[in-house]
Amino acid sequence: MVAFSSVLLALGGAASVLATPITMKNSPLNLITRGTSGVQTSPGTGTNNGFFYSFWTDGQGSVNYNNGAGGSYTVSWSNVGNFVAGKGWNPGSGRNVTYSGTWNGASVNSYLSLYGWTKSPLIEYYIVESFGSYNPSSGAQKKGTLAVDGGTYDIYQTQRVNQPSIEGTSTFYQFWSVRQQKRVGGSINTQAHFDAWTKAGQKLGSHNYQILATEGYQSSGSASITVQGP
Repeated sequence: MVAFSSVLLALGGAASVLATPITMKNSPLNLITRGTSGVQTSPGTGTNNGFFYSFWTDGQGSVNYNNGAGGSYTVSWSNVGNFVAGKGWNPGSGRNVTYSGTWNGASVNSYLSLYGWTKSPLIEYYIVESFGSYNPSSGAQKKGTLAVDGGTYDIYQTQRVNQPSIEGTSTFYQFWSVRQQKRVGGSINTQAHFDAWTKAGQKLGSHNYQILATEGYQSSGSASITVQGP
């Protein structure tokens, strides 16, 4: 989960000042598993209206994340350190994901992406649909391009060394597809990205969770997203 979390540090140290929030993001100590049916959702992971959700915050500033009907959620943030939140599935897969909504993060440190993890090998991955004032491709190793879903994605790989993950502190790769033509809403042929990564020598493992995530770092903004998929 990242726009300015594991992303920035992973990209060759271009934003080393972000080390603290990034290293905390995926730590089990920061993810309290609990279901929720109320209006405001507490930080943690769980299921809501048939979808998996994850909401993490470093506790700085103010973040209001709300699970809505079906695959919908809203989030607003003000003067945050770092947060990431969204809805999807557990486990993830090469499904076709359709999403819509609004994302008011285009001019601040924020981004919108399909985000997930695999195990054996341990991989953190992002299909970035839109990003704000920081381009997550900065400093990364480019592996190719993919034309799909009416746009072109640049494919990258980075490595995280001794950083928190879904398996605790580990060293692992991050796989990236970053859309050149930014958008908020559309269909994501996830399997096409997986296949392109494999062709570029980037091998995924067994799928863990997968969410359509909003993230912000040292910024203020809001989003209202609805995700659909099998």
